[in-house]
Amino acid sequence: MPNTPFLRIGTRGSALALWQAEHVRDLVCRVHGVGRDDIHIEIIRTTGDRITDRPLSEAGGKGLFTKEIEEALICGAVDIAVHSAKDMPTELPDGLELSAFLEREDVRDAYLSPVAERLVDLPRGAVVGSASLRRQAQIQRRRPDIKVINFRGNVGTRLDKLANGDVDATMLAFAGMKRLGIADQVTELLSEDEFLPALGQGCVCVESRIGDERTAGLMAGIDDEAARAELLTERAFLRMLDGSCRTPIAGLARFARGKISFRGLVLQHDGSAVVETELAGKAEDAEAIGTVAGEKVLQEAGEDFMAAVRAHG
Repeated sequence: MPNTPFLRIGTRGSALALWQAEHVRDLVCRVHGVGRDDIHIEIIRTTGDRITDRPLSEAGGKGLFTKEIEEALICGAVDIAVHSAKDMPTELPDGLELSAFLEREDVRDAYLSPVAERLVDLPRGAVVGSASLRRQAQIQRRRPDIKVINFRGNVGTRLDKLANGDVDATMLAFAGMKRLGIADQVTELLSEDEFLPALGQGCVCVESRIGDERTAGLMAGIDDEAARAELLTERAFLRMLDGSCRTPIAGLARFARGKISFRGLVLQHDGSAVVETELAGKAEDAEAIGTVAGEKVLQEAGEDFMAAVRAHG
């Protein structure tokens, strides 16, 4: 049928989500020689977009940003779903899989503030806004004397709140700021060694139906080897720790010359205690590396530590 799109992409409607969907469209067009008008982008509003009055950790966690898009994918209304990899639950709905991981952007966190040029220079009692429990815990680990409050909204909303003086500082993923063309607003880039990013940060992933061989073939053409190895490691670590928006977990895998090096940690919510591990191995063993790293953290942390983390969440 002449009016049938070559591919239908499901996405959230935020500026960053639309950038990601358009990026996937452009990659598919370039790799497979398709016109942009032949690939349709379908905007789907998710539960996470509707909830603005409380932390996502209280409302159900990561799946709130994917549920409606995945429902559209399962029923065949779209052919693929495009997500930020860090938003993806470790367990996907039956019949769905992650079929592509795109080349990864800068994974670092960006600190933004009109009050102090560096996070460490904020005055005592300053207020930092963040919706991420990982960021909240790591901020308080470095600066237990400042106050961290929940800070919801898309990138534009949070920047407006910062400009209006609702908080003294906030933090965003640098990758998203680069993609939106606002990297010049960053006050300080935090080293990944000192401030470990979210698992999956900086990576866009594609979800599709298991058994859809045509779509799988199209996605294989845009899949990035390094990003796939890194994300398989990180997601396995997250799965072992039962990671969600309710647990302050951070980690980063790096792929180089067929090998993976990984560092991951879990924190108490106030940053007062942390358990971390490092592990390396062959990239072909990516999931096993992440799993073993998770097991090591659980063993070292002990039941009391993890129970306290989960009870708080």
